[in-house]
Amino acid sequence: MPTDSRRVSTLLGVLFGLAASGSASAAVALPQIAEAFEVSVGQATWTISLYALLLAVTTAVYGRVSDLVGIRLPLLVGVGLMAGGAIAAAAAPSYGVLLVARAFQGAGAAAVPTLGVAALSSRYDGSVRDLALGRLAGASAVIACLGPLMGGAAEAAAGWRAVLVIPALGVFVLPLVWHVLTADGSGADLDVRGAVLVAGTAAGLVLLLQSPSTGAVVAGVGVLLMLLGAPAIVWHVRRRPGGFLPTEVIGNPIVVRSALAAAAVPAAWFGLLIAAPAVLSADGWEAWQVGLLLVPSALVAAVVPRVTGPLLSRVGSSRALAISAVSASAAMLVAALGAQVDVAAVIAVAVVLVTFAFLLGQPAMSAAVGGAVTSDVRGVALGVATLVFMTGGSIGSAVVGGIGGTWGVPAGLSLLAVLPLVGLAALAPLVRGGRGVQAEVVAGRVGGE
Repeated sequence: MPTDSRRVSTLLGVLFGLAASGSASAAVALPQIAEAFEVSVGQATWTISLYALLLAVTTAVYGRVSDLVGIRLPLLVGVGLMAGGAIAAAAAPSYGVLLVARAFQGAGAAAVPTLGVAALSSRYDGSVRDLALGRLAGASAVIACLGPLMGGAAEAAAGWRAVLVIPALGVFVLPLVWHVLTADGSGADLDVRGAVLVAGTAAGLVLLLQSPSTGAVVAGVGVLLMLLGAPAIVWHVRRRPGGFLPTEVIGNPIVVRSALAAAAVPAAWFGLLIAAPAVLSADGWEAWQVGLLLVPSALVAAVVPRVTGPLLSRVGSSRALAISAVSASAAMLVAALGAQVDVAAVIAVAVVLVTFAFLLGQPAMSAAVGGAVTSDVRGVALGVATLVFMTGGSIGSAVVGGIGGTWGVPAGLSLLAVLPLVGLAALAPLVRGGRGVQAEVVAGRVGGE
C-alpha cells in the first residue's frame, strides 16, 4: 500500500476547500454584489444557489467519466473550468453574465469532491483510507471555514470582484497531486441523456425552494421540471440500467440511504453561509468581520479529523452518519436561536457544530458508498452519492435565500433543522442492521482488488 496518504489527502483537501470557497468566500460579499447589480440580497443568493446546484448535478458526470477514462483528464478539465469561471465571474459586466460564469465555475468545481474521494478510495484501503478521507475533509473544511475571512479581506482590499477569484488558486495545487491520479478507465460511453434528466430535475427542486424571493414564474418552472423530470428519469433508468444512474448503484440500499442521510449536512452548512452574513451585515458588520467570527470553526476543522477518522473506524459509517446528522440538526437550532436573539457568538457556536458534522459526515458517506460497490462502478457510485450530498447544499442556500428571505432567517434555519431528522429515518435500517459495519468489511475487500 502507498505510504503517501497524509500528503496526498491533505493536498486534495486543499483543492476541495478552494472549490468550497467558491460559496464560502462569496457569501460574505453578497450585500456588495446585490448593491453593484441593483438586486436584492435574496436575489443575489442565486450566485450561491446556482453555483451549488451546478456543483451538485455535475458531480455524478465526473464520477462516471472517471470510471471510463480515469481521474486525470476529468479533474484537469474540472479545475480548468473552475478557475476560468472564477475569473469570468470577477470580470462580469452584468448580473446575467455573473450567473452564467458562476454556473460554469460550479460545474468545474464539481470535479474536485468526487474525483478527490475516488483517488483516495482507489489508492488506499482499510484504516489508512478512513484516515485519508478524514484528512481530506479536515483540510477542505479548514480552507472553507477560512473562506469567509479570505473573502472579507479580499473585499476590503480590492472589492467584491477579488473575492470571486479565490477558487482559481486551485490550478497551483493540481500539479502537486498529478502523479497519483490514474489515467485508465473502461472506455465505455457516457449517458448524456441521463445526465441531463437528473440535472434538470434537481434544478427544478432548487428553483422551487428559491421561488419565494423570485416569484411565481420561477416556482412554476421548478414544478414543471420536477413533474416532467422525475418520471422521465424512472423511464430512462429502466430503459438503460447501466447508464448515468446504474441500477447496481441506485438499487444499493447502503449507497442510497447513506447519501440521503448525509445530504442534510451540506444543507446546514450552505444555509449558514447565507444566514450568518445576512444577519450580521444587517447589524453593520463588515465582510472581514464576518470572516473573523468564523475563524474558530477553522481551528476546530484543523483538530477534529484526529477524532473523526478513528471514530469512523470504530463505530462504522452508518453510526457515524447518524452522529453527524444529529450534530447538523443541533447546529441549525442553535443558529436559528442566534439569528432570533441577534447574538453573534451563538451563530459562531452553530458554525462550529456544523463544521464537526461535515468533518464526520462527508468521510462517513464516502467510506460507506465506496465500500458498498465493486471497483468498476466506484467512481459513478461516489458521484451519485456526492450529487445527492451537494444537492443538499443547494437546497440549504435556497431555503435561507428564498423561504428565509420571506419569513425570516430564523424560520429558514429552523426548517433546515428538520432535514437531518429525515436523514436519520432513512439511515435507521442500516444502523439497526449493522450495515455500516458490513460496508467497512466490503471496503477492505474492494480496496484490495
